[in-house]
Amino acid sequence: MMKNYGQRYTYAMLFWLTVFFVFPFLIILVGSFLKKGLYGGFEFEFSLAAYTSLFSGTMKKVTLNTLFVSVATTVLTVAMAIPSAYYIARSPHKEKLLFLVIIPFWTNFLIRIFAWIAILGNNGLVNSFLISLGVFNAPVQLLYNRWAIILIMIYTSLPFAILPLYAIIEKFDFSLLEAARDLGATKWQSVYKILIPLIIPGITTAVLFTFIPAFGNFAIPDIVGGNDIRMLGNIINEKLKTARNWPAASSISMVLTLISVFMVLMFNRITASRDSQQKTET
Repeated sequence: MMKNYGQRYTYAMLFWLTVFFVFPFLIILVGSFLKKGLYGGFEFEFSLAAYTSLFSGTMKKVTLNTLFVSVATTVLTVAMAIPSAYYIARSPHKEKLLFLVIIPFWTNFLIRIFAWIAILGNNGLVNSFLISLGVFNAPVQLLYNRWAIILIMIYTSLPFAILPLYAIIEKFDFSLLEAARDLGATKWQSVYKILIPLIIPGITTAVLFTFIPAFGNFAIPDIVGGNDIRMLGNIINEKLKTARNWPAASSISMVLTLISVFMVLMFNRITASRDSQQKTET
């Protein structure tokens, strides 16, 4: 009976992956090698125009900007998530703190972005507070730049980084840190040499959960990035809705997909090699 249940589960997973991943992926892959239709869509004629357009100066600039924003968001988010997850795991009030981490999910994603406009806008809370203190005489432009995008992306990504890190830190044997300090290691040395290597799987998951959504994000740059700060997600949106150039949008989507797959494979390889090294040492 358990064998039949396992087979049904496997078939269900294969069906789900085929319908919701393989078929859409194949449509995008094939469409990226087709010609743009006169009124949008695809013409079933082989063409590499969608991929040659990726080497234009504009696309190079947008790609570099996307990489910078995504990497900066990932590094800063994970750097903030590690001590946050560590504190939650050591706290006697971990349930309440986890509840606070999850609370933002109760609010619509777009509402949370627009809330930051109320905070960082020219008439927002930050500018009003600084002007009232006499720090500035006029509002400072805090929105519609690259750093505003990174800040809001960190805010939206932080829970996704904290939760997997908490899940692995919560199982960590903290007596190892105490033993390291007894042997002469400082607090930061014990964290760097003992804690960090043993929570690499959690860090890997946090990096993937942060980088991949940030790399394809278009809502945050579209709302708070301004016309001069665009990312690949914005280009895909423009190609689909404005230019109606589906092959170009498909080719950019393929690039995003391949980079995401490369990231997953790279981190899986790093994790596997580290696990095998630890087994060899033990």
